[in-house]
Amino acid sequence: MKGSFLWRNRVMLTGAVLLIVALHMISVGVRPGDRFAMPSEALLEGVRPVASASARLGDGASGLVHGYLDLVHAQAENAGLRDQLARMNTERARLAELEIENRHLEELLELRDALEVDAIAANVIGSDATGLSRTMILGQGYDDGLREGMAVLSNQGVVGKVIAVSARASRVLLINDHNSALDGFDQRSRARGIVAGVVDDGLTMRYVERSDDIHEGDVVVTSGLDGIFPHGLLVGTIKAVHREGPGMFINVAIAPAVDFRALEQVMVVRQTPPQVAGQPRS
Repeated sequence: MKGSFLWRNRVMLTGAVLLIVALHMISVGVRPGDRFAMPSEALLEGVRPVASASARLGDGASGLVHGYLDLVHAQAENAGLRDQLARMNTERARLAELEIENRHLEELLELRDALEVDAIAANVIGSDATGLSRTMILGQGYDDGLREGMAVLSNQGVVGKVIAVSARASRVLLINDHNSALDGFDQRSRARGIVAGVVDDGLTMRYVERSDDIHEGDVVVTSGLDGIFPHGLLVGTIKAVHREGPGMFINVAIAPAVDFRALEQVMVVRQTPPQVAGQPRS
């Protein structure tokens, strides 16, 4: 009957019977000449593509999983190598910077020994931010024995003098500031003058008499007569001499020996400048 269990499930039951028969024939085996050989072979041929596709799909999925895991591992390994390379580059840069700093300090120590003065190395930690004056800030101050009026030098030459001091910092007026002045002379001819900064840039040598033997390319050094800078320190090189116009003195332009913008370490001479009789001590 159409409403019975067998009728309602006839398709599923028929498929199950055929599957059982097929499995039975496959399991017991048939000879090529048997009458059941053709259906069995046809069934195997029909199952073969499905089984082959399933195997390929399984192999592909397995390969995809292994490839993904290998990719994740490679990415993690590459990230680790990049981090290691970055640390190595940072360490290399730090060591190179320490080497440069040590070389600068060695040069300052050699200068101190050559001058035979009491001096201390100081780090440049800042400069004038307003542009109204040419000054720089040192990371050493009163606690390190620094005082106002002390000379500041580098291995290139004269830098300036200390004009303000706190416990752990100090301000230096550079020699190329228009408010700065030091006593110097032409190393070749011994012609003297006052070296001062100019508003634009560079240095000028004032009060050089018209009759003095002074020429472009001559070297200017400190005389030591101003009571601040030791004798014979390099100030700069004369780049122009202007004798035009009236007056007793000529205009002498000097290129500073020191590149003030590149300074990182300097040396401060801690010897107290000599005092003129009757002059109050600072």
